[in-house]
Amino acid sequence: MTENFDRAPGAGRARIKPRSPGLADVGDGDGDATSGFNQREPLRQPRTSPPLTENNPNNSEAIGGESRSPSKPHQFIHNHSTPASKVKSVDSLVNTSILSANAPEFYPASFSPYEESVSEDGSDGYYTEMTLAELVEEFLSYLNSSPGSFEMDIEHMVNMLNSWVTTEETLQELVELIYTQSTAIPNFSYTGARLCNFLSHNLLLSPASGNFRQLLLKRCRTEYEQRDVAVRGDQETQKKFQAYVLFLGELYLRLEVRSAKGPPSRAEILLIALRELMNALFSNPVDGNLICAVKLLKLTGSVLEDAWKEKGKSDMDQLVQRIENIVLDTQCSRTVCVSIRDVKQMLLRLVELRSSNWGRVHAAAASDATPDNDPNYFMNEPTFYTADGTPFTAADPEYSEKYQEILDREDDCFPEDCEENGNESSFNDEDEMDPEIEEAFEKFCLESERRRR
Repeated sequence: MTENFDRAPGAGRARIKPRSPGLADVGDGDGDATSGFNQREPLRQPRTSPPLTENNPNNSEAIGGESRSPSKPHQFIHNHSTPASKVKSVDSLVNTSILSANAPEFYPASFSPYEESVSEDGSDGYYTEMTLAELVEEFLSYLNSSPGSFEMDIEHMVNMLNSWVTTEETLQELVELIYTQSTAIPNFSYTGARLCNFLSHNLLLSPASGNFRQLLLKRCRTEYEQRDVAVRGDQETQKKFQAYVLFLGELYLRLEVRSAKGPPSRAEILLIALRELMNALFSNPVDGNLICAVKLLKLTGSVLEDAWKEKGKSDMDQLVQRIENIVLDTQCSRTVCVSIRDVKQMLLRLVELRSSNWGRVHAAAASDATPDNDPNYFMNEPTFYTADGTPFTAADPEYSEKYQEILDREDDCFPEDCEENGNESSFNDEDEMDPEIEEAFEKFCLESERRRR
């Protein structure tokens, strides 16, 4: 046992090169034990072997042999040649097949092929031109968000419209678009009226059916003829009618009718229409109609009254009398008391505004203006406060006395020997600065100057 451990690993074990590919010879070492280690098993047959030609005994080889006799080249080609029967079967298959190279492309049942969008005018739909409606809506939306840019951009807009509006149909479409947007967009009636006035003078197309201004007035007349039905319609119909009334008021103020005989004038037809529209609003005195009438009169009241006075008419007096009757006749119920009370206040303030000549002051020379004939005489005067905090202005009857009291208080707080930088007596020649304090102050100034640098 000790002998086996004393010898070096691998001692007495000599590997003998086998003389045969499959078997190893027995070595001269330790007898049977050594021969058991050196004996090798024969190699297994490969799972795949090259094809053998039939009826050729020369191609067989023994398992475990050193080499195999390779097949000759002409034998390999012969073995892989296609039999004539197979060629005939292929030809018959081709002749009887229903497949075609020109057959349409196959798509699965769940597949939907892509189709390019084609518009009605035959274009591919990717770069379609903007329509007149899209152009007008985009420009009006821009003016609504930036009304201050009207003067700067209106000429460019009109030049574009002149290139678009070349037929009677496009002109009619333009009128409808502007009318619809001016009455549909909130608070756009003022800008819409300015736009209509500019287009009426700068749009080039003027067909036999009428120019832009004439077609616009025709469109407004269509809505005007439905006034008696609209004021008694549902809430949505009344809102549209009220927006139309306010737009017509702005149009009356902005639309100029030019003539070669004299200066521009306002459209007379609109003056008549506004009078009848207010009668329609007062005929059904609900809150929405009354509020619309108040807004219209605040907007155009002074101009309407001047126009009626020039013709010797008292239409404004009749309207004010009708408003007063509505205020007196309106009954205040518990359910709508607050709403009616607010509308009453609006109507009463409108009557007061008219009694003050719509807030206007007739032209008077500055030297002739007095607190009696000019209600804005003290408008720009400052407001003062008394010692107890009571405010007063130049319009106060005791203004002179109170103002003199303020001047006296200022004299007490700021005597004559007090100047802008303080009392001179606090720094005179008698009260000079102490030398030590003066030296410390100089050091402080020098240190501050050094740090600043």
